[in-house]
Amino acid sequence: MENLTNINVIKDIFERHGFTFSKALGQNFIINPSICPKIAELGNAKKGFGVIEIGTGVGVLTNELAKRADKVAAVEIDSRLIPILQETLAEYDNVTVINADVMKTDLNAVIEENFKGLEVAVCANLPYYITSPIIMYLLESRLPIKSITVMVQKEAGVRLCAKPGSRECGAVTAAVHYYAEPKLLFNVSRGSFMPAPNVDSCVIRLDIRDPPAVSVTDEKFFFRVVRGAFSQRRKNLANSLSSSMSADKQTVISAIKAAGLSENIRPEQLTLQQFADVSEQLSTLI
Repeated sequence: MENLTNINVIKDIFERHGFTFSKALGQNFIINPSICPKIAELGNAKKGFGVIEIGTGVGVLTNELAKRADKVAAVEIDSRLIPILQETLAEYDNVTVINADVMKTDLNAVIEENFKGLEVAVCANLPYYITSPIIMYLLESRLPIKSITVMVQKEAGVRLCAKPGSRECGAVTAAVHYYAEPKLLFNVSRGSFMPAPNVDSCVIRLDIRDPPAVSVTDEKFFFRVVRGAFSQRRKNLANSLSSSMSADKQTVISAIKAAGLSENIRPEQLTLQQFADVSEQLSTLI
């Protein structure tokens, strides 16, 4: 269906279906016609690919994905949008809409059922309030996917794409870099949405690494160290880890020194490899 970014067309659809925006679901629908074609083009929506979309809105991005990819499986939590999507996606026979919460959806099963013989990518315009949980769910599920291309709040996108060892780095940043190679693709102004949010957005792509960026003996312990390191950002690494992991401070300092680092180093100064080194040393001591 054409003109889905036209405000008058959208208002007509909403009026006919009795739809109103849900603040609880963080709904901001795209009305800038240049955005979704770029997301689709840069997000691996092409022949030989199946695409999982998370959060459809009225189907603006879904349309662009369906034009390019072999198959689209769109996961939408809001049941009120399902009859709207039946109208706006009526011309496509390669789209399956799944009315479900993506955080409670077995995406491996979705891939198996819909994308046999295809490469797989994820594309989404994510609600700001649940950006990091969804991204981490996708990464931790170890899905057989090539990339995750998402629109997020600009501040969050910059943080997710920051390099470990930089001031902007946090626990989620480090985790993203472990699983994927992130890249900021382009910025999106707040006026590109209806209703307009109070902040600007950006589109980022995470190209999945295989294998992960660093090698660790115990992945769960590694992420426990990363989360613990950033749990108290004002403290140095030794203080953060001894507090968060209930470990003797001198033991933690010994592990940090054994990894070739200063006992006064701060969490945001560590590279991913240095986090791995500290994790390996600490795992033998506590």
